[in-house]
Amino acid sequence: MDERITDLTQVAVDARATFGGLTSEQLNWKPAEKSWSVAQCFDHLITTHSLYFPVFDRLAKRTSPSPWEKYSPLSGFFGRFLIKNLDPKNLKKMKTTSKAQPSASEIGDDIIERFCEHQDQLVEALRRLPDAKNTIITSPLLGVVTYSLDDTLTILSVHCRRHFDQAKRVMDVEQPFQAVHAPTA
Repeated sequence: MDERITDLTQVAVDARATFGGLTSEQLNWKPAEKSWSVAQCFDHLITTHSLYFPVFDRLAKRTSPSPWEKYSPLSGFFGRFLIKNLDPKNLKKMKTTSKAQPSASEIGDDIIERFCEHQDQLVEALRRLPDAKNTIITSPLLGVVTYSLDDTLTILSVHCRRHFDQAKRVMDVEQPFQAVHAPTA
């Protein structure tokens, strides 16, 4: 748990350092029509990870697991599948559910600060959780999918890093970011 909390906190620090000085235009620029902007990458993380808060609240209150969580035979498979596919080294595109789509309209230039605040809230929610061993949750994105709480922590961590790296690739395309990369005199 401590390692994952450190990972999630570090992504916020890295996001502020890397993207905190970008203008609204830079944050919302997309290299292609079907690509996401830097802002959309972070909006997606906030949207997706917010769906876990009710699950974490239920676990913190030590509410009984659902029958599906008790007997789901595929929890290990789903956890491994998501961790592998969300790994930042895996550059293959994945489709997200409609619940997790980022905003299609322009996102405010405060998105990086909102993401950092969201990460603080996420870390606080994780600190209230019981021991991750043997706890199974139902995905808030797809109700037939279950995975362990331990896998959930890894999924959140790799998901953050994946979209942080995606946002960096958008910035590396250069067009509106030339002033950011230009050497200062």
